[in-house]
Amino acid sequence: MISMNYFRNYDLLLSHGNSHLRKEALDNLNAGLLRADPGKATRGLVRLDGGRIVIGGRSYDLDEFRNVYVIGAGKASFPIAAALDDILGKRIAGGIVICKNGQEGHLENVDVRLASHPIPNEDGMRAAEDVFALAKRTGPGDLVFACVTGGSSALMPLPIPEISLSDKKIANRILLTCGANIIEINAVRKHLSLIKGGRLAQAVHPEALLVNLTVSDVIGDPLDYITDPTVPDTSSFRDAANTMNKYVLWDRMPSPVSAYLRNPPAGRETPKSLDTHRIENHIIVAGDAACTGAEERARELGFRTVLLSTMFEGESRELGRTFGFLAKEVLRSAHPLEAPCAFIGGGETVVTIHPSDPEPGLGGPNQEFALGAALEIRDLENVVVAGLDTDGTDGPTPYAGGIADGNSFAGCLEKGIDLYAALGRHDASEVLNATGDILITGNTGTNVNDLKIMLVR
Repeated sequence: MISMNYFRNYDLLLSHGNSHLRKEALDNLNAGLLRADPGKATRGLVRLDGGRIVIGGRSYDLDEFRNVYVIGAGKASFPIAAALDDILGKRIAGGIVICKNGQEGHLENVDVRLASHPIPNEDGMRAAEDVFALAKRTGPGDLVFACVTGGSSALMPLPIPEISLSDKKIANRILLTCGANIIEINAVRKHLSLIKGGRLAQAVHPEALLVNLTVSDVIGDPLDYITDPTVPDTSSFRDAANTMNKYVLWDRMPSPVSAYLRNPPAGRETPKSLDTHRIENHIIVAGDAACTGAEERARELGFRTVLLSTMFEGESRELGRTFGFLAKEVLRSAHPLEAPCAFIGGGETVVTIHPSDPEPGLGGPNQEFALGAALEIRDLENVVVAGLDTDGTDGPTPYAGGIADGNSFAGCLEKGIDLYAALGRHDASEVLNATGDILITGNTGTNVNDLKIMLVR
């Protein structure tokens, strides 16, 4: 087993089903998380060399900078800020990072604020105001590190004057359950914010040096959807309206939100260029990092491997069923690979909750992925499937994802669980807790694309 174990309920996960194959699957997941460690990546990019600071391939005389600041928000921001705190120490004149509740930690030279995710709260808004104010205080010759990662949309809310934080909470909840992908969601969220869509970078003094250190949780690693407050925005009000049209959201949204997006005031578009500012961008951990780490570990364990895609989207449970169909094909015809083999994928799949659905249960995309697979791999002795949200929180739950093998469906029956009905009401967490198949990591300190794996022996 790999030395680092992120799973708090590791023994429970191995206490039933195909324990050997489950152990190998968890080993793969651990390797994926280790590959996506942002603190390690930061220390590999930023270092001191005498009186100089080296950032990537560039070296700067520290005496050239008047002040050094650290700002940021996101589920992977704390390890980045912690690394900078270690490297720069008292050279940091001030800083604020906004982290998710439960990610407690103290830094000597950077103020750590806690806020709610995925639904924003007042703590996040107050912290966002302070981050914005710090950005505005920067001056010529300052060095500003921005560690903005996935999750910043909820953790750093600063809504436009026309809408309240309550309106934004409702809008966020609707966007996260309508079936839209992250690019479509953020096209709306950026246009309801005073700080997103490049406006935080715009607030930094043009003669300061802004260095973005970010971790990607977006397919394809587009900067303006990874660290959108600190780079120019490629989306527009038209894109926001397209999302509203596509998912029929106009009448579901709070009226101030819909009214603003229907008729945006002149001069409110997000900045499309920040050419007058000094900005360096570094994606220190790519979105597919967990996938590549898991694949490498699977090969070390003797599996033939294929990385199916790092760009999976769509309905989670259906992707789980697809993985199950693939397992059947392998066992029937040794196609596309002969066992032992590992299939690995990543991306950002969704759970769509329709307005007509009854009150949904608790769950998330990776949990539904695992249960979707459980439907198809029932009675297959040497197959295990797992889905993991790399930040440790899958959807609006305290769980990281789920695991299933050929015994999982029978385990549901033994406990009187109708798996089809549970999936119909999106009650994945209850099922996986009952069967001992829920993945629990707590906050992992990273946030890249989801990781899906299937092992066949």
